[in-house]
Amino acid sequence: MTEQDSIQTSFAATAVTDTVVRQYSRPQTPYQVLRLLPKDATPAQQDSAVQAWLKPVEIRYSEQPDTLHLPGEEIPRDLKTVNLPLFYRENYFSNDTLYHEELKAGGSGVAGDPVPNTINNDDVLTGLLILCFLFIAFALSRISGFIAKQLKDFFYIQRGEHTITETGNEMKFQMVFIGMTCLVYGLLYYLYATNYVADTFTLSSDYAILGIFVGAFAIYFVIRFLLYHIVNTIFFDSKKNKKFLTSLLFLSAMEGAALFPVVLLLAYLHFPAVYAIYYCAIVLILVKILTFYKSYIIFFKQNAGFLQIFLYFCALEMVPLFALLGGLAGIVDIFKIKF
Repeated sequence: MTEQDSIQTSFAATAVTDTVVRQYSRPQTPYQVLRLLPKDATPAQQDSAVQAWLKPVEIRYSEQPDTLHLPGEEIPRDLKTVNLPLFYRENYFSNDTLYHEELKAGGSGVAGDPVPNTINNDDVLTGLLILCFLFIAFALSRISGFIAKQLKDFFYIQRGEHTITETGNEMKFQMVFIGMTCLVYGLLYYLYATNYVADTFTLSSDYAILGIFVGAFAIYFVIRFLLYHIVNTIFFDSKKNKKFLTSLLFLSAMEGAALFPVVLLLAYLHFPAVYAIYYCAIVLILVKILTFYKSYIIFFKQNAGFLQIFLYFCALEMVPLFALLGGLAGIVDIFKIKF
């Protein structure tokens, strides 16, 4: 070997060594890049150095099919191909607009106000009114003669004992009439409270507040009859007391029958509320006047006690009535929703 060949071989070996050193001394991680920088290098300088040394490399996947699989097995499925079964792609909610955001859901416009709960669209109250109507028609066909005798006896001034004797069926019909009177008064006060005092109540059902109103009127009639019976038993004889209680029972029974038409007018014919209030006030005043008249004829006409009749009437008739009105106002105030 000549000296020139020896020099060229030595130079080639040195070049290869420098290439290998550069290749293995090139930083492969950010940590190695940061170690080459001085300790006082700023974060911006560190970031620039990392970006300069480490270039992102694009990953290119092979387009050739994978033939490396077990003998006897099928060719593996391509992971890029997604084919879900039918029961995954379609289900019960597949066509629902709420299941697909790309589909238009709902209609345009503003939602309307809900239909208020009234008697004419309430099945339970309508059924009660139909039963009351059928009962009135049936009772008038069965005890019409008894009602005519009661009216005649009511305005006829008798001298002697009470001439009308009530059978068991007639007493039952009158008691049912009084129950209907409580129901009618409860419905009327319920309509008044919901239209002029409060729309909603704290109770979950409207039937509950209606039942409370009907129960309040039932308690009023029971207390009223008990007060009359106790006071009349103390100050008057039993014959006069029986005659007055018979007349009072008949008046209370006919009071509900007289108020029943106005409930039907309010519920189904949109009768003006002002006229309904006038009608109820006239019926109530007329009943109180007839009660005053009957108590005067039976108890105070012979005694000429003008002052006593007013005290008697106010204590046994007006005081329970005002107590009932105050109790109903308190019930509404307790159960109404206060904003």
